[in-house]
Amino acid sequence: MATWNSRGLRGSLLEEMINLTNEKYRAGGLALIQKVPTPITPITIDKETRHITLAYFDQKSTVDYIGAVQGIPVCFDAKECAVDTFALQNIHQHQVQFMRDFEKQQGIAFFLIYYTSRDLMYYMSIRDLDVFWERMEQGGRKSFRFDELNKEFFIKPKIGQMVPYLEMIQLDLRRL
Repeated sequence: MATWNSRGLRGSLLEEMINLTNEKYRAGGLALIQKVPTPITPITIDKETRHITLAYFDQKSTVDYIGAVQGIPVCFDAKECAVDTFALQNIHQHQVQFMRDFEKQQGIAFFLIYYTSRDLMYYMSIRDLDVFWERMEQGGRKSFRFDELNKEFFIKPKIGQMVPYLEMIQLDLRRL
């Protein structure tokens, strides 16, 4: 069983940026995306601050966000990467399978990867991830490099939107 501690706060800036973007999309009637809470069982609680300091995950999480964009089901996971090589161990097999199954149901599944050292955000569809995943499963690299990414899917900053991923979904839909 996995244990939660302060390392769970990694990615909270990225999560906050996505949450603000989702609020903007909802207010504009463009999308309805919700953060999926990860169910935990608290073990230790700091009595003074009432913060959970130790907990166990109740079950494997699937994705960070789920919802709909203009009637299209959407799910995605947010990841941060401090270097130019993204280790596939940061993504779990059950997440990949859930996202593959989601797309079989006519949904769109993707990852938002924030390269913190470059201050760049990348949109990676589950289909694009599958190329690297299958390479790993066949004994190849257990990671992918920044220079292997499709330049079209770097998210361009936009005024009023922290993580404007809707344009990337449109671009992705054109490839289907």
